[in-house]
Amino acid sequence: MKKLYIRHASELVTCRGKAPRRGREMADIGLIEDGAVLLSDGRIEAVGTTKELDQRLGLDPKQADALHHETASISSQAAEPADTELNGQPATTLNAWGKTVLPGFVDSHTHFIFGGFRADEFSWRLKGDSYMSIMERGGGINATVGPTRDASIQELVSVGRERMNRMLEFGVTTVEGKSGYGMDRNTELKQLRAMKELDRRHPLDVVSTFLGPHSVLPQYKGKEREFIDMLLQDVMPVVKEEGLAEFADIFCEKGVFGIEDSEYYLTRAKEMGFKLKVHADEMNSLGGAELAARTGAYSADHLLKASDEGIRQMAKAGVISTLLPATAFCLKEPFAPARKMIDSGCAVALASDLNPGSCFTNSIPLLIALGCIYMNMSIEEVITALTINGAAALGRADSIGSLEKGKKADVVILKYPSIHFMPYHTGINLVETVIKNGDVAYQKEWERLPELKREN
Repeated sequence: MKKLYIRHASELVTCRGKAPRRGREMADIGLIEDGAVLLSDGRIEAVGTTKELDQRLGLDPKQADALHHETASISSQAAEPADTELNGQPATTLNAWGKTVLPGFVDSHTHFIFGGFRADEFSWRLKGDSYMSIMERGGGINATVGPTRDASIQELVSVGRERMNRMLEFGVTTVEGKSGYGMDRNTELKQLRAMKELDRRHPLDVVSTFLGPHSVLPQYKGKEREFIDMLLQDVMPVVKEEGLAEFADIFCEKGVFGIEDSEYYLTRAKEMGFKLKVHADEMNSLGGAELAARTGAYSADHLLKASDEGIRQMAKAGVISTLLPATAFCLKEPFAPARKMIDSGCAVALASDLNPGSCFTNSIPLLIALGCIYMNMSIEEVITALTINGAAALGRADSIGSLEKGKKADVVILKYPSIHFMPYHTGINLVETVIKNGDVAYQKEWERLPELKREN
């Protein structure tokens, strides 16, 4: 297979490692100036400085540079590839002058397969209604059940593909998706089958999570254990048999599923061979963080109201703290205590929580801005949270989340020459090129506006 050689990156971020970065380690992103990365057969073959890799590959730097039109530090043009040879083998070189190169982003918590919308609820919250009060009067998660049940699998695949296309434009190369908008056998399986089909057909990798216990339907109010048993007995064996989900998750929250029922579900899901995640301590300090540590969950997610003891136990148990700042922002809730978690030795990941109700956005630039400005994270910590730690939250830190030999060739190229432009150019998508499995999957053209005519 033809090789792709990216060279002359103003800054190249490696995030090297096959395990999550914890505490102070999160600030170490392995930055290389004038960096280069060689991709071959969908994998990363080599990483280093441009000088080091040019010498290793027998490339004449002057000749290679001459293949491209060198641009200014801040370029208005996408980096253009050129055909050449490396050690006598055909290759494409891409000179990334004035640009930043990073691992592909990992969005480790989303609900991107659903039918219908809930824009009216957003307006209610703007008028002062709380998330739980809307849920209690029939809105919230339960309001998405009907449209999702009514949608065909083809319709779910179609809307899912469109949402994944937008993710790709933001530099996401791996996304987690949850079921949970059917809470019955047929719809839960339909959501997961749609995700499996998208994983097969779309460039992005999809990691699926079964979230049958996402809410309590009216007919099961007061009979939560009966509902959980129905999922465990009638739905999850099919999910496991068809390989439809790798993880099992539950909404552990006051008014939804309490600690006892959540632990019952997670314990039995683990016995069935599912890896665990927990929606924990979002609205109330219920002990969800402690539960995640106790059950060996890969991640505890939300954590706006996590206790100090819960944070300590997550750090000790190695549970990833997956924080969802866009949801807190949309709900006008205080942000999860990222700084406290990092300083306590936790591994923090950031994810979008894309869903139809509390957070209808998958904007990576928004996550970056919120993480840096409102959660007191450095840009280095935010990058770690969106790459290697997001990968670890999905059990994939050994294959994605960093630029190092042997990992998947998932690479993002940004328009500007430094990582510091990411929070500085606030809320703006800086992604220029996305490479997935060694192939260019997306490239943005930064077009110049025409000059305005002046009246004589």
